[in-house]
Amino acid sequence: MKKYQIKITDRAFDDMTEIYKYISNNLGSPENALQQYNRIADAIEKLDVYPTRIKILDSEPEHSLGFRALQVDKYVVIFIIDNDVVNIVRVLYSASDFRKKLVI
Repeated sequence: MKKYQIKITDRAFDDMTEIYKYISNNLGSPENALQQYNRIADAIEKLDVYPTRIKILDSEPEHSLGFRALQVDKYVVIFIIDNDVVNIVRVLYSASDFRKKLVI
């Protein structure tokens, strides 16, 4: 079975840190913050096997650039596949218009 390397950009890591801080500080739930962080991290780790199961976004220019979106609870993990590497680009709140937050 083919295994992919996972790389998380600094921006995606910052996104995850902000999600943790928001849930912990603004919502007053550090336990839930840690659980959410871990669910996202676990989902990212599972992209090492068959990441192509997540389809490329239909909208342009995201489609042409190969952006894929993995839903994790209320968040979306945006990534691209480059050869044998899954590059995690952003982790965003899915209820927002996350496409506007993608730096293209």
